[in-house]
Amino acid sequence: MTEAWATDEMLADAVQRFAAGIPGFVMPVAYGVARVDRDEVTFAHVNRLGSVRLLPAVVLASVCGYVDSSGNFALTRDDVADAVHRLSPAEAATHMPHPNLWTWRTLLAGAETGSAFRAYFLAKASDHIEGPGAEGFCEQALVPADDVTVNP
Repeated sequence: MTEAWATDEMLADAVQRFAAGIPGFVMPVAYGVARVDRDEVTFAHVNRLGSVRLLPAVVLASVCGYVDSSGNFALTRDDVADAVHRLSPAEAATHMPHPNLWTWRTLLAGAETGSAFRAYFLAKASDHIEGPGAEGFCEQALVPADDVTVNP
């Protein structure tokens, strides 16, 4: 049987387990994933200031190498698929939406042969990141969320 995190306690435990595997991990204030197709950047769910979902943040960090410094991280299609696989047990928590998981899957489904992927992390709101799609990410991420929630 596969692992399933159906309760808030199980989700919080998963956050702690993933974070423990990244020495020095600092939860970002904003993060997201995008697919880059030629000159077009398609964003998955952007976790904006005040609405960071903790579990997808630490799962993504475990795949891309984020620890505690803002950055723009290159991902392969396999990296994104790995993040989806690692986060999938959270779908057992049917009492909440899973916009990161759902939109990461959508990015993968729409990928072409030459598609590239990026992960964006802001450790502090005042930080600046550069690279493909970074400006578009920051435009979305630095607008505080209307409904301020911090979900696992």
